[in-house]
Amino acid sequence: METKKVLILGIDGYIGWALALRLGKKGHEVYGIDNLITRVQAMEVGGDSAFPLPSVEERRNIFKEYIGPIDFIVNDITKPYVLRDYISKIKPDAIIHFAEQRTAPYSMIDEEHAIYTMHNNIEGTIRLIYAVKDNPEIHVLKMGTMGEYGTPNYDIPESPYVKFEYKGKSDMVPVPKFAGSWYHWTKVHDSHNLLFANKVWGITITDINQGPVYGTRTTDMLDGDSIIEGLRTRIDVDEAWGTVVNRNAVRAVLGLPLLVYGKGGQTRGFISLEDSVNALEILINNPPKEGEFRVVNQFMELYSVEKIATLIADATEELFGYRPKIHYVRNPRIEKEEHYYNPERKILPDLGYKQKRFLKDEIYSILTDLYQYKDRLKNFSEWTNVKTDWKNGRNDKNRFDLIKEL
Repeated sequence: METKKVLILGIDGYIGWALALRLGKKGHEVYGIDNLITRVQAMEVGGDSAFPLPSVEERRNIFKEYIGPIDFIVNDITKPYVLRDYISKIKPDAIIHFAEQRTAPYSMIDEEHAIYTMHNNIEGTIRLIYAVKDNPEIHVLKMGTMGEYGTPNYDIPESPYVKFEYKGKSDMVPVPKFAGSWYHWTKVHDSHNLLFANKVWGITITDINQGPVYGTRTTDMLDGDSIIEGLRTRIDVDEAWGTVVNRNAVRAVLGLPLLVYGKGGQTRGFISLEDSVNALEILINNPPKEGEFRVVNQFMELYSVEKIATLIADATEELFGYRPKIHYVRNPRIEKEEHYYNPERKILPDLGYKQKRFLKDEIYSILTDLYQYKDRLKNFSEWTNVKTDWKNGRNDKNRFDLIKEL
């Protein structure tokens, strides 16, 4: 296998750190940039990583001890010349773009959080475009989301374009998308901006539409059957930053009711952290042709919110001897209760990808890992009660001044 220089933007994050471990173990040269703002933003809403995070210097050192060399700098890619200068210095073969505010609820808190999300996400991607526009040999992988499409009543293709017909005329247009939050709209804008950059400058791009990710570990964090604590990635479990599986898993550990929005029929494509990292590794090792724009729908299993809660309740009862209640609460999101949902998934299977982890099995390791930190999780002050009103775009407690100060 050919080793590559890979730059991970957002390397301190949930998937970013897990991917760094995988690539480093496989002998690739790993570089990273992160401004560490997620560490602050999670605390802003009363949460934190379920597992304590080492400092940047500690992360560098433990990576070098167990994995290999790493170059991980703290900086902000929205600032002028940060990306351009670093890319010019290291000359990467591939760049993975995770460096964005990554949650829908946080973007919907109020006007200031919406503006921050738009500014940070879109501007960072534009900076990346201009940093690589004269280097089509660099493969850019943008982490997007299946949420860009909303819940359309058509099969979601793995293609940037679709044929559109109107009054006897037809043309190829970008696949229609209708996102459900300001965060998801930034991902749509990212896709369109990258599509334009590809058309104008021939930038080589893989646009990854990934479903919600779950899991607390990958094989790269293990020494035999034991987890190396310093190699753990961050896990968010609050109402603003945690994905539905991780969020309800910690509620189960704490003996709290599992929360299901509305009737629970909302269906999405999910993927484990291990499978996400496996898929990304395959896409890095198998880039598109130079100048190509490739779209990949990256998910493994389709589940409703209600089904996930039931699986978590079943596993909790088996592991700990009690069964958490399931509470159905008013859905703060503007979305359909039940809907058609059928995304295509061809590219990864054609590249030899095979699923390794399944939700019904992975829930047991998630619950076991979180249970070890039960006392820490009890101390999270407000993560169980982030009251975001999506329709009116406000939050009962606005601590955005903390972000501006830092």
